[in-house]
Amino acid sequence: MTVEDKENSLENKKEKIRLGGGKERIEKQHAKGKKTARERLDYLLDDGSFNELNMFMENRSTSLGMDEKDVPGEGVVVGYGTIDNRLVYVYAQDFTVMGGSVGEAHSQKIQAVMDLALKNGAPIIGLNDSGGARINEGIDALNGYGEIFYRNTKASGVVPQISAILGPCAGGAVYSPAITDFIFMVDKTSKMFITGPGVIKSVTGEEVTAEDLGGAETHNKLSGVAHFMEDNEEAALDKIRLLLSYIPDNYKEEAEVFATDDDPARSTEELKEIVKEDAKKSYDVRDVIDILVDKGSFLEVQPYFAENAVIGFARLNGRSVGIVANQPKHLAGCLDIDTSTKIARFIRFLDSFNIPIVSLVDVPGYMPGTEQEYGGVIRHGAKVLYAYSEATVPKITLIMRKAYGGAYIAMGSRSVRADLVYAWPIAEIAVMGPGGAANVIYRREIAAADDPEDLRQQKIDEYRNNFANPYISAKRGMINDVIEMEESRAKLINGLEMMINKHEDSTDKKHGNIPL
Repeated sequence: MTVEDKENSLENKKEKIRLGGGKERIEKQHAKGKKTARERLDYLLDDGSFNELNMFMENRSTSLGMDEKDVPGEGVVVGYGTIDNRLVYVYAQDFTVMGGSVGEAHSQKIQAVMDLALKNGAPIIGLNDSGGARINEGIDALNGYGEIFYRNTKASGVVPQISAILGPCAGGAVYSPAITDFIFMVDKTSKMFITGPGVIKSVTGEEVTAEDLGGAETHNKLSGVAHFMEDNEEAALDKIRLLLSYIPDNYKEEAEVFATDDDPARSTEELKEIVKEDAKKSYDVRDVIDILVDKGSFLEVQPYFAENAVIGFARLNGRSVGIVANQPKHLAGCLDIDTSTKIARFIRFLDSFNIPIVSLVDVPGYMPGTEQEYGGVIRHGAKVLYAYSEATVPKITLIMRKAYGGAYIAMGSRSVRADLVYAWPIAEIAVMGPGGAANVIYRREIAAADDPEDLRQQKIDEYRNNFANPYISAKRGMINDVIEMEESRAKLINGLEMMINKHEDSTDKKHGNIPL
C-alpha cells in the first residue's frame, strides 16, 4: 500500500466519522432547527481554529448488540480551539449517533479534554444534546457520567465551565451542566429533567409536557437552573462568546481590560431623574446600571429568575466587574429565598475568578411570610452573608436609597468586609424603615394623641433625621463617603483603580461549610 493509498484511507475513515449518523439523520437534525455537533463547533470557535482529538476512539462493549453497531466518534466531538484568539476546550454531543448517548468511550473523550483544560488553565465549553446514559453499556455508562461529574467538581473555581443545552438532557446528563458555572438554553428546543413526563405519569399520575417540565422557560423563570435563554442556537453560541470576554481563563489570571472611549469621570446627573427620594417610588435598577457602567457593557445573568435582584457583568473604564443590585421594580427589591441563592452563587463565581464586586443597594429587608419561613429563608438568606464575607476580591458598595435591617448587612456592608461603601444623600440606613420604627417605638404615644396621624408623621421625620440618614453611618465609619449622584461613576472607577492590587490571604482551612 502506497503512502498515497494510506492517506486516502485515512481521509476516508475521517470523512465517515465526520458524517456521524449519516445524511438522513443529519437532515432530521436540521429539520428540528438544530445544527450538528460539528456545525455548532464551527460556529462557536474562531474560523479554522478547531483541532479535534480522539476521533477514532471506539467502545469495547459487546452486550445488547453493541458489537454489531457502528458508532462513529462515539457520539461526541471533542477538541480545542480559540474564541477571540483565546484557547478553549470543547465537546459537542452528536445526537445523530445513538442519540448522543453517553457510554464509556464517549465519557473518556470528554474526560480527556477536561483534563487538558485543567492542566493548561483554559475554559471548558460543553454543547449538550444527548438522550442520556447508553443503556446498552450499563454500569460502564453510569461510571462514565461519574467520572465527568468528578472532573466538573475539581475544575470548579479553577477554570470557567460553560454548558449549552441544545437538545434533550435527561437523567444523569443534567448533573454535569448543573455543576458548571453557566447554563445556556434555547427556547422550545432545550430540555432538562431528571425524569421525563412518561416516568412522572407512571409514578405520580401527574401529566405534564416535556416543555413545561424542563423547557428553557421553565428553567430560566421558575427553577433558576439555567442562566440564559435564547431564541435559537446561533444566539446562544454568540452569547457564550460574549460571556467569555468578561471572564479570565483561570483563577490565577484576571479578565482582559478593554479600551473604552467612555469618560471615567463622566457625570451621572441623570440618575436624579430615575431614583427619587420618596422610597415608595419605584424604578428599574437596570437604568441605573446602564448609566454607571461603560456604555453598552452590561450583560445580565439570570434576567428572568428572582427578578427582585439584578446580577450581571459590566465594565468600568474597561475593567470587568460583577454587578449585584436590588430591583425596586419587583417586590420592592427585597431579598427572599430565590434572590439569595441567585446573588450568593454569582458572588462566589466572581470571587473565584478575580472579578471585583459592585453592589447597588436599595433593599427594604427580607421577604416576610410563612411561605418564605417554611421554605428556609433563614438558611438561604445566610448564603448572601456567607458569600460576601468569604469573597476576597475588591468589593465596592453604593447605597442608593433604602438599606434596612439584616438585608443592609447582607448586601455588601462594611460588616461583611466591603472595601469601600458609598451612599447618596437620600440614603436611609437603619434597623427598619422610619414608618415601621415609629409604629414600634412610639406606639402608645401615637395611640393616645389627639391627632395620631400628625404625631406619627412627626415621629417618622424625627426618626429619619436622627437615625436613618447616611451621616449617622458615616460618623461610625460604616460608610466611607456620602457622594453626589452625579459623581457616582467616577467614585466607583477611582475606588476600583485604587484596589487593583488588593491581596487578601484566605484563612488556612480546607473549606467552609456554606449553608446550602
